[in-house]
Amino acid sequence: MSTDNRRNFLKSMAALTAAGMAAGCASSQPHSYSARQGSNVAGLITAKMDIVRVGFIGVGERGYGHVKHFCHLDGVEIKAICDTNEKVLNRSMVYIDEQGLIKPTIYSKSDLAYKDMLARQDIDIIIISTPWRWHTPMAVDTMESGKHAFVEVPAATTIEECWQLVNTAERTQKNCMMMENVCYGRDELMVLNMVRQGIFGELLHGEAAYIHELRWQMKELTEKTGSWRTHWHTKTNGNLYPTHGLGPVSQYMNINRGDRFDYLTSTSSPAMGRKAYAQREFPADHERNQLNYIAGDMNTTMIKTAKGRSIMVQHDTTTPRPYSRHNHIQGTNGAFSGFPNRIALEKTPVAINKVYQEQLAVAHQQWLSKGKKGREPTLQSFHQWDYNMDAWQQQFDHPLWLRMGEEAQRNGGHGGMDFLMLWRMVYCLRNGEALDQDVYDAAAWSAVMPLSADSVRDRSNSKDIPDFTRGHWQTNKPLAIIT
Repeated sequence: MSTDNRRNFLKSMAALTAAGMAAGCASSQPHSYSARQGSNVAGLITAKMDIVRVGFIGVGERGYGHVKHFCHLDGVEIKAICDTNEKVLNRSMVYIDEQGLIKPTIYSKSDLAYKDMLARQDIDIIIISTPWRWHTPMAVDTMESGKHAFVEVPAATTIEECWQLVNTAERTQKNCMMMENVCYGRDELMVLNMVRQGIFGELLHGEAAYIHELRWQMKELTEKTGSWRTHWHTKTNGNLYPTHGLGPVSQYMNINRGDRFDYLTSTSSPAMGRKAYAQREFPADHERNQLNYIAGDMNTTMIKTAKGRSIMVQHDTTTPRPYSRHNHIQGTNGAFSGFPNRIALEKTPVAINKVYQEQLAVAHQQWLSKGKKGREPTLQSFHQWDYNMDAWQQQFDHPLWLRMGEEAQRNGGHGGMDFLMLWRMVYCLRNGEALDQDVYDAAAWSAVMPLSADSVRDRSNSKDIPDFTRGHWQTNKPLAIIT
């Protein structure tokens, strides 16, 4: 072989090797991100809005609650409502009329009638409360129309959809917030405040869950949540609904703002409960008995973060057991665990320790008065849980809850968290402040659903979780304790 031919041959081999390596990387990382088309939207601040003009897509079970809350928020105008169900449309219109508000325009002729609403120029934000398969397409269309998208959970059901949300938000520079209401619960806000003050020490581990017996929804055949949600149990074996528990824990750990999800592994129990329920509650030839339920009754997913922390996320909407979101955070100084709420610390804050000392004095006197019967009372320690949250709430209630908690509880919605979330969204838009959740949160939290299913199919082997921030998690600012 001549020198020139050898040189050309080596160049060709080098090119083939590079192409092979690129192909290998592509196959081993099927969810790697594409080139950014816009710029980072973490901490996105948009122009202040004197009035937030709102449109709704979907006003059934969840959306109707949002309509009611928006009727009682200052600085908003409900411009339009879209739904294909005339009954739920009329219900919202009646409520709006009862509040003495101007009637919004209705869009209802087809599944795509929402696009006619998006063509309007007098709407700023869209609230999306539809079946899961519509969440990403509608959010993308909303941002493309120049409006901010606020979408129910989960925001996406595939990794490809997660990237669609991220890419569209970055290109249009519009907000895309998944409305994870649990982040606005009193307990979750208090724990976030405690974490920021270092009460638990360095964070090590979190646990989150959505354990909620919902077999009864299988009886919703033609409308309401069960009419479409039941079918997800026949096509996906993984964590179908990860974000309620995962959202708050992610905020405790500064996910996408100093840390990020790295990879996960997932396993499911047998899928038995829904089949048994269908056999018990429906005739043998009923459509519910013709379905093949494949989603394990309990799914357990373990997430590893870039900083080495671990998060357990569980999903169970089938087995008979009490409701729980778990909500556990463990640090080097102790832990908080929910359902029921309890705290155990090695080093107790001075204010709380004073309460303990007072309680110990009372208990000691009672012990003496009983003739020193039973075990002598001792000071609270990390060896036992403190279930009394009064002192902790007095010391660590989040400033946002102190400001709006009473009004939130008065307006309702899962103990006030729904109203507080919507109030906060409007407040940020009207005051030119960044939202508490962004599109990267929506993508990362939602990604657990498809990736957990991938892991279950692959004998629980680990699956990489994409870095939807494209490296900006290292410099994005943590969520502050807002007042």
